[in-house]
Amino acid sequence: MSGRARASIADCADEPFTAGRWRQDFPILDRSIRGRPLVYLDSAATTQTPRPVLDAMRVFAERSYANVHRGVHTLACEATEGFEAARARVARFLGVASPGEVVFVRGATEAINLVAASWGRKTLREGDEIVLSAMEHHSNIVPWQMLRAATGIVIKVAPVDERGCLQRDEFASLLNDRTRLVAMTHVSNVLGTIVPIADVVRLSHAAGALVLVDGCQAVAHLPVDVQALGADFYVFSSHKMYGPTGIGVLWGRGDILEGMPPWQGGGEMILNVAFEQSTFKRPPHRFEAGTPAIVEAIGFAAAIDYLEQVDAGRAGRHERALAEMAEEMLAEIDGVRVLGGAPERTGILSFVMSGVHPHDIATIVDRSGVAIRAGHHCAQPLMQRLGIPATARASFGMYNTHEDVEAFVAAVRGVREMFG
Repeated sequence: MSGRARASIADCADEPFTAGRWRQDFPILDRSIRGRPLVYLDSAATTQTPRPVLDAMRVFAERSYANVHRGVHTLACEATEGFEAARARVARFLGVASPGEVVFVRGATEAINLVAASWGRKTLREGDEIVLSAMEHHSNIVPWQMLRAATGIVIKVAPVDERGCLQRDEFASLLNDRTRLVAMTHVSNVLGTIVPIADVVRLSHAAGALVLVDGCQAVAHLPVDVQALGADFYVFSSHKMYGPTGIGVLWGRGDILEGMPPWQGGGEMILNVAFEQSTFKRPPHRFEAGTPAIVEAIGFAAAIDYLEQVDAGRAGRHERALAEMAEEMLAEIDGVRVLGGAPERTGILSFVMSGVHPHDIATIVDRSGVAIRAGHHCAQPLMQRLGIPATARASFGMYNTHEDVEAFVAAVRGVREMFG
């Protein structure tokens, strides 16, 4: 390792907190892959789950498991209390006063589809405009395309530069009196670019547009206060922030949610049903038809407790230091090019190697126990902007160490040696 890389790690005060106190909370990290210690560098896809979250879900399932909102027996009351306490916990995490603005969904994908199907179909008309960025995840592109096919809206795309930075002036030039919504990621899942959301919100609101923010890659790595950001919708998934899969959140301003119709019908979201007509509950229950992910909500709340104990901002700085160390070491390998380079970014590192497909890179480093991602990362328009079909991606979590970086770089170096 170079002296500079050693210094960058030595300067990172968060190293003891990861390698010592927190790493031991993740039982899966004790596993070996093909005889090698697991080096998990795919946290942008799914973070691993710490023992306190697993324990909270297990205890609830063993002691208080029942359906919610529909029973008066002891278990039903305990389950309902725990489920609604989880909603209130999310509200506090986001810095909002009303749990009624927190809608539980299966994940950020469902949250965006909900807004498109409910708010979008009610509000938007042919010729109305939505602005996205060139680095959006498919989940923040396809639902708007489906809405465009149904309503005739116009989708505009704000460009990014070679580093993956939003081009602010070009973005501002797209805003006009027909702009109804700006839907944009908080952090790129490919490049780790941190988008200046507060600035985006200010410009969008000045043009009379609402703002939806995809916070999936932000919530575990940055302090997030939706009131301070000024957004109108904020969406994210539990499994990106050390919680379980199958649950996420749509946060929306209360006045906007009140004006949105249901997007799914069934049990729980109704006040009264007759064959002639049905009436519906107020948000958030209006948008939560059917039995929800109850155990997962308990785990979600526990993950927030855990993350706040760690401090997402502190963890994020640690992860960024590891990514910088890895980037410097990868630069010493012939034919390896790290993409992006925005001044404000998280611990996501995408790279390519001349003459080697990213899938081959990921397959070969897995033989050394190193888990990274390869592909277009559900961001094909960004791949087209960068002029490549795919990348290999290492993404760091609070549990990663400088030893993980060294193992990762050694495995990538082995790929280079194998292909010559």
